[in-house]
Amino acid sequence: MQKKNKTPWPTKQAMQQVYAKQLWGSSGAEFFSGEGSHHPELVIPYIEVLKTFLTSFKQPLVVADLGCGDFNIGKQLVQHTKQYIGVDIVPELIAHNIKTFKADNLQFQCLDIAQDQLPKADCVIVRQVLQHLSNAEVQSVLNKLSNYKYIVLTEHVPQGDFVPNKDIISGQGIRLKKQSGLDIIQPPFNFKVKTTTELLTIELNQNKGIIKTTLYQSIATT
Repeated sequence: MQKKNKTPWPTKQAMQQVYAKQLWGSSGAEFFSGEGSHHPELVIPYIEVLKTFLTSFKQPLVVADLGCGDFNIGKQLVQHTKQYIGVDIVPELIAHNIKTFKADNLQFQCLDIAQDQLPKADCVIVRQVLQHLSNAEVQSVLNKLSNYKYIVLTEHVPQGDFVPNKDIISGQGIRLKKQSGLDIIQPPFNFKVKTTTELLTIELNQNKGIIKTTLYQSIATT
């Protein structure tokens, strides 16, 4: 039986190019996920609110980090989970992470989160990932996120009012260039959730938008 071909979205090639050509900058390391994953003013507050959330449970959660990147952030959260699964679309990056980061409760998987089956977990972390995807890919991911009890979503969006969810071609760019940003509650996604909690909002200098982290509890779980 012939295997059905996947939709030819360009995301994997685009992300491989980002790392190979260091399009998000370089710190001298082999892989660099950009200032958003390294700048102390962005990273430290984020780590603190995630630690607070993860340690609020009597029983530690199983966490899937969808788009774990160079793991500069994830490595600081592993100890607060029952199991931590780092997922990324770039094979070379995942191979590097497997060699570099070790913990008994840590594993990595190379997956296309829009097209592949996602790992089972209590909570998913999706940090500045969906902002790089087309609306079709975002919708494909959201169809799977309803399976998780907790969704921690971080997006770079404009300051003030904006028209949400303008479509883009998947790649290194984001909707900010169109004066737009992702809001999964708004059309065309209309993602249904039980609760919404704003965990963190960081205003960037020079009117470059805000980095907003929101905790959603899925309506499909109890």
